[in-house]
Amino acid sequence: MKRFIAFVIFAACIFPVIGEADDIVQKGEVLNMQRVAEIAIMRHPAVSAAKNTASAAESIIGQSLANYYPQITWTSGYSRISPIAVTTVSSAGILTSVGSSVTTGAFDQWTHSASLTQNIYDFGRTSNQVKVSRLNFDSSRSDLENVVEQVVQSVKQAYFALLQAKRNRDVSADTVKQFEQHLEQAKGFFEVGTKPRFDVIKAEVDLSNAKLNLIKAENAVKIAVVNLNNAMGVPDVQEYTIEDNLSFRKYEITMDNALTRAFENRPDLLSVVAKKQSAETSINVARANYYPFLTGNAAYDWAGSRIDGLDHGWNVGATLTFPVFSGFLTKYQVEQARSNLNVLKANEESIRQTIILDVQQAYLNLKQAEESIPTAELGVKQAQENMDISNGRYAAGVGNPIEVTDAEVSLVNAKTSYIQALYDYKVAQANLEKAMGMR
Repeated sequence: MKRFIAFVIFAACIFPVIGEADDIVQKGEVLNMQRVAEIAIMRHPAVSAAKNTASAAESIIGQSLANYYPQITWTSGYSRISPIAVTTVSSAGILTSVGSSVTTGAFDQWTHSASLTQNIYDFGRTSNQVKVSRLNFDSSRSDLENVVEQVVQSVKQAYFALLQAKRNRDVSADTVKQFEQHLEQAKGFFEVGTKPRFDVIKAEVDLSNAKLNLIKAENAVKIAVVNLNNAMGVPDVQEYTIEDNLSFRKYEITMDNALTRAFENRPDLLSVVAKKQSAETSINVARANYYPFLTGNAAYDWAGSRIDGLDHGWNVGATLTFPVFSGFLTKYQVEQARSNLNVLKANEESIRQTIILDVQQAYLNLKQAEESIPTAELGVKQAQENMDISNGRYAAGVGNPIEVTDAEVSLVNAKTSYIQALYDYKVAQANLEKAMGMR
């Protein structure tokens, strides 16, 4: 599943989905969990934002690499120059003439220049900055993976919630049918005089309540569909159905194995580790400002008063720049980089502790849900048996409507509890997979 998700992220980055939200799902299409996750990864705005953040971080790598290459510039200029008049003064300080100009009039000035600058050696400034950019990109990719996992987790919960709502609706629909049959029985007994009017009225009340619960259950399904659409990032998608996989299948894993996988796979931990490595390298970047850097330069110039008769010349050289004193700027930059590193070390330890907590809670919840399912399943069998006995007694004329109603309510509660247990187990499994950084 993880390789599939990675492929979907890659495909979504290169071939973004274009079109309206309802284009991605055909009307009446049956969606399974994998398909729903695929839609969420391609369409959810949180994934799109994280993807573009990672893309921006990748562009910074190219910006850092630019200092390895020569910097070439071209400049051109034109000026129309009219010199001011010059006053001539004798050596004795006596004014001898006023308003005599040193030029005969205005003239044109054309200039063109091509220059090249190349970084030759900078004591690791550029190489360390490139390394910082690459590590920051690795961190942003882990952040993207973390966002994807959160979106997929939300989709899973919404998917199972919809299955739960549908099954509860089916239970409510079956209850309505049961009370309709009971009402027909009560009317039949009343018409032949074997049961009082009370039985008919009681059956009608039970049927009305059952219909009211069915209306609520149908509305719960509609709300669950809206929540799933929102979790996928396609609120206006066409109507579809989902595959029902709300069944028990034991998830085999130990606590120690779960913790090991979490420390290996959790993207939030991988992200902060990459940031920590970047901060370590940033210290070297700041420290490099203590050292000189050597650059080479070359230029070719054209200048003159006529564009078709320009004089030209060139120069080549190298410059060694040594920072003598910068107001302790470099010292404080190094201290800042070290403080940032200490912050990230603390964040890493905090995330590791959070991972332990997440895995332990998710694992214990999974075990609790696993133990609840057999008990809930047994409760359904017992409630169904009790319901059959109550219906048989009433049909034989020895039971009463209250007994039938109580048995039906118990059966509904048992079925609802079993559905809840299945939902809890699926969500607990999804939470454990999320805590381990797995899908």
